Amino acid sequence: MDSISIVNGFALLSLVGMVACSGCRTTSGVKVADFSSIKQYCMTNQNGVEVRLTNYGARIVSIKVPDRHGKFADVVLGHNNVEEYINAEDRPNFGCVVGRYGNRIAGGKFTLDGKEYKLATNNGKNHLHGGYMGYDKLVWDAAVSNGSVVFSLTSYDGQEGYPGELKIKVTYTLTDANELKINYQATTDKATPINLTNHAYFNLAGEGWPTIVDHELMINADTFTPVDATLIPTGEFRPVKGTPFDFTAAKMIGQDIASKDTQIEYGNGYDHNFVLNKGQGGMTLAATLYEPKSGRMMETFTEEPGVQFYTGNFLNGCLTGKSGKKYPFRSGLCLETQHYPDSPNQKNFPSTILRPGEKYQTTTVYKFSVK
Repeated sequence: MDSISIVNGFALLSLVGMVACSGCRTTSGVKVADFSSIKQYCMTNQNGVEVRLTNYGARIVSIKVPDRHGKFADVVLGHNNVEEYINAEDRPNFGCVVGRYGNRIAGGKFTLDGKEYKLATNNGKNHLHGGYMGYDKLVWDAAVSNGSVVFSLTSYDGQEGYPGELKIKVTYTLTDANELKINYQATTDKATPINLTNHAYFNLAGEGWPTIVDHELMINADTFTPVDATLIPTGEFRPVKGTPFDFTAAKMIGQDIASKDTQIEYGNGYDHNFVLNKGQGGMTLAATLYEPKSGRMMETFTEEPGVQFYTGNFLNGCLTGKSGKKYPFRSGLCLETQHYPDSPNQKNFPSTILRPGEKYQTTTVYKFSVK
């Protein structure tokens, strides 16, 4: 790791009151943050790899990595200024940390220790990515420590309907092995569900390239969790063999994405949780992504039991990215390491409940290389 700098050139345009500070306790009108505290952080390593982050949403702004000829490109979708993140149509969550619960919770409710909790229903009749004011829309505290950028947040008891005051820390580290490590930690004063993840959209050909269906993907999963028409898991663990969801051997993403398959139709492509083949705990290779034209490769490692593979099915060309190019349908993909969607309502899924005295801690690594 060579350096970390605070970049003063992260444009702040005429913000429109849609950002909340971490201590904001309003659920109707939004308390406007101190926008002067929004900063961009730039990490570089000895290989020239560059990662830019912002404390608005604890967000990855850009990742610049070389192709097989040494030419660098930014491989994550996003914007050049905060206003565009705030006002983005349908808010696609580019690069942010989502929570308190990443992914969906059925009906926007769950029962914990005999008490029912009601959450925002911001995705049809379901709850998605923490609600209307999830962590992606908050300004986090930020610090540089031991060669890493550390974002911290206190999520108050009752925020978006969740119980317990949650103290969260997310640490980003760039290594000289071209690894971006993301470590999540949290503690609580009341039992609460928690499922943090990063929602970066990747395109290894470079952001602004019009498609990801030409990428080759391997997912280390023999089963996935099928969903209903609202993308809530049915509770089943279904083998991928013989289905469009079989990525156990690398294949082109576009190979089966138009299959006449009910699950594909529900997601309008891939938007499903894969159950990772894990050993005895610790870090597991979740997926390998390869873009043949550039030779860029990204390996995803995680301590989480699952990964959500999402093929940018709601991108529609209305958003313009950092390079001035539109982001059309399926121009970026997500590999969101996670516990399974709707786990608070699914008794046969691994628990996502954090209790007082316990520590939530999990690490995900995105490693870049070429071949």
